[in-house]
Amino acid sequence: MLGCSVRGRLYPIQGPLAAQSPLPVLLAKITFGENPKTISVNLGDGEICNGVWTEVPRAAKDVNTGTTATTTGLSSLWDLVYGQGFYVSHVLGAKYYARSEASGNKGTVLNLEIYRPENAKGNLAAAVKGVAQDNKGNIYKVLLE
Repeated sequence: MLGCSVRGRLYPIQGPLAAQSPLPVLLAKITFGENPKTISVNLGDGEICNGVWTEVPRAAKDVNTGTTATTTGLSSLWDLVYGQGFYVSHVLGAKYYARSEASGNKGTVLNLEIYRPENAKGNLAAAVKGVAQDNKGNIYKVLLE
């Protein structure tokens, strides 16, 4: 099976990198369709973080209450980056929802989540939204090209 790769950008929105001027933008290469699905993020200081994507299982609705249980991970970051209620309204239970932990060669650990709406048309990569957080106090908005 042939895979495809897309470029992505991580925009710091909170933390030490967000305070820098000019704002550093991290570049990523994301590979889909192959096994494993991979991500590589260039942190700009010579460190490269590499990881593998895993699909987040779809959350089931509770038959008694009609509510959907929240998952662990970066759920609170979705609302911080995209607005209050975004995670529950769009990401939770989404068919195309994935998570990765990418580790760098200088100790950085970057946790990422991406999702794509099921009804996306045209450039599917451009419809993908994401969030990320590293172990150095930075939070990122993730967009694909």
